[in-house]
Amino acid sequence: MELLEKEIELIARETPYVTEFFKTYRISPIDPKMSLGKYLDSLTDEYFEDIGMDKTQLVSSLVGFLEMAKEPDEFRVQSITIIGGRNKSAQAEEITLTLESGTITSIVGPTGSGKSRLLADIEWIAQGDTPTGRKILVNDEIPDPELRYSLEHKLVAQLSQNMNFVMDTSVEEFITMHAESRMILNPTEIVAEIIRQANLLAGESFAGTTPITSLSGGQSRALMIADTAFLSRSPVVLIDEIENAGIDRKKALSLLVKKEKIVLMATHDPILALMAGQRLVIKNGGIHKVIPTSDAEKANLSALEALDNKIQALRNSLRNGETIDADF
Repeated sequence: MELLEKEIELIARETPYVTEFFKTYRISPIDPKMSLGKYLDSLTDEYFEDIGMDKTQLVSSLVGFLEMAKEPDEFRVQSITIIGGRNKSAQAEEITLTLESGTITSIVGPTGSGKSRLLADIEWIAQGDTPTGRKILVNDEIPDPELRYSLEHKLVAQLSQNMNFVMDTSVEEFITMHAESRMILNPTEIVAEIIRQANLLAGESFAGTTPITSLSGGQSRALMIADTAFLSRSPVVLIDEIENAGIDRKKALSLLVKKEKIVLMATHDPILALMAGQRLVIKNGGIHKVIPTSDAEKANLSALEALDNKIQALRNSLRNGETIDADF
């Protein structure tokens, strides 16, 4: 195996992240120019017993680690395309819609109309094998079937309505673990930025030392949106009813778009719907039509946001124990 013939120093230089692997398994030769194979041959049986694996298993783990550390150049999602299937009445969806990175698309329709089904088709990268019969293309092509099952290169990150943590750890420790799993060198800076951005989104601030299980629903959602923006490699973000999250919706969407995500959000909120460049109207399980956000609707958005700010101020007054006795 070519890897075994390489100098340990060269392996570390080619992939800096591997130093963490070497530390974990105490790979520290006196001569760093020694080949990996020669070094492993010098290790005792007691060493392999201590780490709980033999030489072959250790090499296999190292190979897997190095593969995970690489982000293939070809895995760059610029667009996804939805090719229409059929609605609940078996009527064809006459639509082929391409969504590009850095865009927001809202999904609207009555409860039970099929919004979540559309999100599921995208997440599953449907190829005519779901109840709707839709097909999803990636960069105008049928994606490799393995993309459906890849944990490292998941196409979609989904932020659901309910965010519950069960780990006994702090916010900072939790985000640091995610950063380290993404092979981020010296993650302190990016962890601090994620927490800072999450606090800009959340209605109530929290610290890095805050136990993650004590976060409110809004704080949890804010943390996951910031985490997704900075650490997730998934190019597509699906959001289900962000209006119920208790966060700054506009800042959340802006953050994701700046990170060149393809954002789709199922919503009943007219403000969120008009923040998107277009909205998909779901009816009877199918995509009924696509409505680009017009200039007139964008003008109305400003008025709606002003009204929403007034409502938010009233909510804050109630939280602070104030009376609502003004003449409206």
